[in-house]
Amino acid sequence: MTQTALIRPAWTPATIGLMVLGFIVFWPLGLAMLAYILWGDRLEGFKGDVNRATDQMAKSWGRCSRSATMSPRTGNVAFDDWREAELKRIEEERRKLDEMRQEFDDYLRELRRAKDQKEFDEFMAQRARDMDADADNGNGARGSSVPNVKGSDGL
Repeated sequence: MTQTALIRPAWTPATIGLMVLGFIVFWPLGLAMLAYILWGDRLEGFKGDVNRATDQMAKSWGRCSRSATMSPRTGNVAFDDWREAELKRIEEERRKLDEMRQEFDDYLRELRRAKDQKEFDEFMAQRARDMDADADNGNGARGSSVPNVKGSDGL
């Protein structure tokens, strides 16, 4: 970004004025301007990341639509055979990596589920203990989910 631009992601009088005006006119505009001031310098990197991802997706679509036999031949039979073998090997490796990633994602999902289940079980056990303690203290609020808490003034 050039530092001479009137509207740049920085705290300049112009950007502050636009932000205030945006909040006055329609609050999401002011919020958008605030976000631009705070994180606008990362916008170029974000655009580059999106462009790279789009290019990779387009390449993968192109790769899926044509088979290895349709790839252009160079005329050098040895090189063409080697290239096809390497492409097959790379595709097989990609498939294995995708399978491993899926297995790892499944493992993480199960790990999160187990952790959540453990925390939930601990919560329910604590809640049951609290409810039993309330019943033992004579509060009679066995079914109540709200604990009986007295303030410092005795209410």
